[in-house]
Amino acid sequence: MIKLSAVIITYNEERNIGRCLDSLSGVADEVLVVDSFSTDQTAAICREKGARFLQHAFEGHIEQKNFALEQACYTWVLSLDADEALSDPLRESIRTVKAGWRFDGYRMNRRTNYCGQWINHSGWYPDRKLRLFDRRLGRWGGTNPHDRVEMQPGCSTALLAGDLLHYSYYSVDEHYSRARKYAGIAARAMHSKGKKAFWWNLFLNPLAKFVRNYAFRRGFLDGQAGWTICRITALETYWKYRALRQLEASDNF
Repeated sequence: MIKLSAVIITYNEERNIGRCLDSLSGVADEVLVVDSFSTDQTAAICREKGARFLQHAFEGHIEQKNFALEQACYTWVLSLDADEALSDPLRESIRTVKAGWRFDGYRMNRRTNYCGQWINHSGWYPDRKLRLFDRRLGRWGGTNPHDRVEMQPGCSTALLAGDLLHYSYYSVDEHYSRARKYAGIAARAMHSKGKKAFWWNLFLNPLAKFVRNYAFRRGFLDGQAGWTICRITALETYWKYRALRQLEASDNF
C-alpha cells in the first residue's frame, strides 16, 4: 500500500481546519499544513490534531500550494483547502486507490455547502477537482485565485466515487466580500499576463455567466440560494473586468 501525504494551506482557518483534519484520519499517512502566519487558533488546532505544521509567506494561491507540494514527505499527495473535508464514500475510495494505484491522478466531485444548504446545481455541482495525484507529474497552475492541478501531457486520470465536501460561505455577506477580493486578485493576475478588457466585457461576460449558471446549469433548482449564487458569481465577473480596465487606465498615466 502506498504512503499518502495530505497537503493543506491555511490562513486564519480556525473555523474549518479541525473538520478538514478529522476527515483525513485513517486516510493520510502524513498531514502537512503550510500556514501563512495565521493570527487565530489555526496553529494550535493543527498541532493538537497531530499535523505537521510549517509557516511560509503567502505569495499567491498557486505559489503557496506548489511550495506545500515540495514539502510533502511522500510522492503521492492529496491536496485540500482548509474549508474542505472528505465524505465517508470518498474516504473509502481513496483507501482503495492506496491499495492499488492505477492512474496518475484522480478527480472527485466537490459538493458545496452554502449558508447551511447543499448546492446541487448553479454551476457548483458536480464541480470536479483533480486533488489526488503523483506530485512528480502534476503541479498547481491556472490563474490566481482560481487555481487547478495541471498534469503533464499523456497522464491518465480517473473519477473517484464520493464527494469532496466544501463548506464555502456561512453568510451572503461573506460571499460578497470574498467575490470582491477574488475579482481583484484575478484582475491583477490577468493584467500581469497582458490580458485586456473591453467595454463589452463588463456587460456581456457577467450576463453570459448568469444565464449559463442559472438557466443552463439549472441554478433555479437550488431555490433562493441558487438565485443568490448565480447573481453574485455574475457580479464577480463584472468586478473583475472593471478592475482590469482600471489597471489598464492607470498604465496610461
